[in-house]
Amino acid sequence: MTLTRLSRQKPPSLFITVRFLTRHLSTSKLRDHYSFQPPPSLSLDPQKSKSNSNSHKKQKPKYRPPSSLDQIKPIYSDLPFDFRFSYTESSPTVRPIGLREPKYSPFGPGRLDREWTGVCAPAVDPKVKSLEGTEDPNLEAKRKLLRGRIQGAPLTEAERKFLVEKWRDGLTHNMLNDIHNHWKFAEAVRIKCLGVPTVDMKNVCTQLEDKTFGKIIQRHGGTLILYRGRNYNRKKRPVIPLMLWKPQEPVYPRLIKTTIDGLSIEETKEMRKRGLAVPVLTKLAKNGYYGSLVPMVRDAFVVSELVRIDCTGFERSDYKKIGCKLRDLVPCILVTFEKEQIVVWRGQDYKPPEDGHFFTDREFFDDPGCDMERSDE
Repeated sequence: MTLTRLSRQKPPSLFITVRFLTRHLSTSKLRDHYSFQPPPSLSLDPQKSKSNSNSHKKQKPKYRPPSSLDQIKPIYSDLPFDFRFSYTESSPTVRPIGLREPKYSPFGPGRLDREWTGVCAPAVDPKVKSLEGTEDPNLEAKRKLLRGRIQGAPLTEAERKFLVEKWRDGLTHNMLNDIHNHWKFAEAVRIKCLGVPTVDMKNVCTQLEDKTFGKIIQRHGGTLILYRGRNYNRKKRPVIPLMLWKPQEPVYPRLIKTTIDGLSIEETKEMRKRGLAVPVLTKLAKNGYYGSLVPMVRDAFVVSELVRIDCTGFERSDYKKIGCKLRDLVPCILVTFEKEQIVVWRGQDYKPPEDGHFFTDREFFDDPGCDMERSDE
């Protein structure tokens, strides 16, 4: 009885198979009728679909490491000044007495159309100006013409204040190439200066305006706001080749001599002992702002012939550069750099300088006629 009933029923697997075939045939008829083509992602052949999808893509070339044998076209730059690693920490008027390394160009071999002299890549013939520090007068005229063309009409007071308020919290980088990169998207850039160059902020401002053809519209301590100019065209920005490494500094004459001019050996030794024993004028913070250091030393020379500045924790090259700037700006005579101290002497016939022109803590450049207006805020 039970067996008879089971034999009369249809097997379930056979029913499902017949139903699937019916659906498949109906789908195939629709595909033939409407010419339906499935997308590559639903294709039955994955290799074929992968090849079809990659056929429209451009093949990426295989990586090839750079080689010195490759013929690279040298970069040409018409900027009318010599390329140096630093424009503020080194002086072009001081002639080195030797080089620490061969004259390998930090721009890379054959990448620049200027010859590297070991100190700079001059804009004129290096045989005429290599290490002498004399400039071609035509370069100065070309710089002024190019800067005047880019700047256009001077900013009004309202325009200057608008830019200062807008870019007060801007970027803090002082590389020439980065300044031009920021000028692509902003009219002004904020630059924060720290360390050795801030001893002579007047030179920092001069070098920035001279090398970028921009205009400093405000200065507060070591913070500058540099304006690009009304007629600045980012598509015609100057070509600034990038240095690939930091070149070794050349060998300069000794800053501390065995005997100070006008004194004997015994008097020089005695003065160095007294200099290390005088009270400290100030203790410099590493990578700080030193814009008020020169006036402080000049004021101290009114009551004392020796001045000591504490530079504990500094690199030896840094406080040597600070001492060199003090020697030229105060002016004074360097006595010793022992025990991370800068000791300077005012000299036998010291007279306070009459010009006494220093940058104040805060400067506004409002009036186009006088080019600047100082405030004692």
